[in-house]
Amino acid sequence: MIRIVSIAALLSLLVLVLYLPSAHPPERFLAQIRSEHQAMEEIWGEAPALRILDRALGLQGAAREATPVPPSADASAASGVDGAVAREMASVNQRLFGNSYFRAIDALVLLAAFRMSAMLEWLPWMAAFLAASVADGAISRVIKSKEFLHHDPERFALYASLAILLTCGGVVAMVVPTSLHPLVAPAGLSVLAMLWGRSIAHFHRRG
Repeated sequence: MIRIVSIAALLSLLVLVLYLPSAHPPERFLAQIRSEHQAMEEIWGEAPALRILDRALGLQGAAREATPVPPSADASAASGVDGAVAREMASVNQRLFGNSYFRAIDALVLLAAFRMSAMLEWLPWMAAFLAASVADGAISRVIKSKEFLHHDPERFALYASLAILLTCGGVVAMVVPTSLHPLVAPAGLSVLAMLWGRSIAHFHRRG
């Protein structure tokens, strides 16, 4: 059951992430970032909101450096036959990756980086709750084993499947260019932590 849910959720996630850049122009993602940045200023203040934005730009820069597409500056630096080949490849890359779809993907990555950065801002506040939920599940499992009670594989599969669906839903929520309340991220982390804890409490070992 868990494998079926995982495969279905990941395939749905892939389709949605590839579909969104074709349905929305790059300006839509950038406008959403500006709107959420203003909301962050109202909740956190100006300095933390700027820190979130700076962290998001750093994450996008790291993602851009990992791309296999060579920068156009390398083409102009070369000379002779190598320069002609490099300029031709740069022209092909520009035509291939410079269209509206790939610019929308770049803006989508920036929106995801911004929301990821905002979630990291909540992480120090949520770390204690996350650790407590996981520890509670582990302690419950130990108590059941000491009492010679059987762990419930059905409940383990249910909680694990719900955690997988919530995780994939959270990834989709990070790239959808619609307004999300800033408290959605900590609420989702709280529910995910409780599902992890319950999954650990009912984890069963075969054999």
